[in-house]
Amino acid sequence: MEDRVVVTGLGICAPNGVTLEDFTNSLKDGISGISFQQKLKDLKFGCQVAGVPNIEAGYINKYFTSLQLRGLNASGLVYGVIAGTDAWTDAGLTKAQKDEPDWDSGIIFGTGILGVDKFRESIHLVDAGNTRRLGSTSVIQTMASGISAYLGGILGSGNQVTTNSSACTTGTEGVIMAYDRIRSGKAKRILTGSCSDSGPYVWGGFDAMRILPRKYNETPTAASRPLSASASGFVPGSGAGALVLESLTSAKQRGAKIYAEVLGGAVNSGGQRGGGSMTAPNSISVQRCIKMALKNSDIESKDIEAINGHLTATGKDPVEVRNWSIALQRSGLDFPYINSFKGIMGHGLAAAGSMECVGAVLQFKEEQIFGNVNIEDLHPEIEKLVDKSRIPLKTLNFRPNTIAKASFGFGDVNACVIFRDFKA
Repeated sequence: MEDRVVVTGLGICAPNGVTLEDFTNSLKDGISGISFQQKLKDLKFGCQVAGVPNIEAGYINKYFTSLQLRGLNASGLVYGVIAGTDAWTDAGLTKAQKDEPDWDSGIIFGTGILGVDKFRESIHLVDAGNTRRLGSTSVIQTMASGISAYLGGILGSGNQVTTNSSACTTGTEGVIMAYDRIRSGKAKRILTGSCSDSGPYVWGGFDAMRILPRKYNETPTAASRPLSASASGFVPGSGAGALVLESLTSAKQRGAKIYAEVLGGAVNSGGQRGGGSMTAPNSISVQRCIKMALKNSDIESKDIEAINGHLTATGKDPVEVRNWSIALQRSGLDFPYINSFKGIMGHGLAAAGSMECVGAVLQFKEEQIFGNVNIEDLHPEIEKLVDKSRIPLKTLNFRPNTIAKASFGFGDVNACVIFRDFKA
């Protein structure tokens, strides 16, 4: 008999908060984590603002041994270890003993590009004929599965330990993958999440594509404008989010707190057909993904009370809202509340889905719908579809029962997960 799946732990390392408390307060109060980046100006980027986690000196000593810190130069890995370790602790779980792994616990932790600064450092050493100076950690810092391997070793996970990578859908897809594994009885609990490096070597390609905003370098907190008529591109971001998914039976047995239930979800692709491309979504596939998520969760459109969208602050925002409206067959005052967290953290790329899933789930705990920022001028095409009251500009005291969270990524790939307020 298939077991229910619940969320028992959350961890975050985001531009707007490195602890769960700071992250929650930022979302509740609309406090931005986007700032001016001198290095981007020095390198002549058009966009010189970004969302980067503010990790105080010495803070990472809590998460890494002195040996692990030697030559550590992979920001995404640091973010992921902080978020993943914190989520595990938040769930009331401990590390496996040294003599035997925890066979019931696994890790599905994704990334897009990992250790790019370490890779750059390594390339220069190799080209200079100093291969011996690479050190013993250069491989694990630059391989995609380095983050899941690191966390697997720290926690002693004996179940599946792997890394997924699906552009901006990575984190949300990971939640669905973890759900499926637990639901099928192959694991009791999975630490799932995603991370993304920060810096010019990750963001340079997007700046070259001219899809980052260029006129807010002196007003960085106003730069990310999802759902706005004046949105002019996504603000690059970085960080990591993590969730512990667990079978309800296991959670009850150990008396764990439960943030929410995962009802199900769906992943698909538009195949870069029918208007879809490497950078644009096939709208039919987006709508199918949303409808499949509802079907797989055994709920109806009317059950969705809130949406946390992908909504990147580009010209595709109205298209996304239209897809939600068509898929749910709801509009105007009947449309669910909808928000985007990218207004205060930027677009965390591979980390976006997991950071936003953490934020979406926190709305159950806080009994609130977190407000949007920088929408003084709601896009007219969106206003035709959705009543303004459904796009809160300030945090609302409203405890949602069911939340849909979706991510849509480069390569025309989609993921949508359904969370519900837990009821025993």
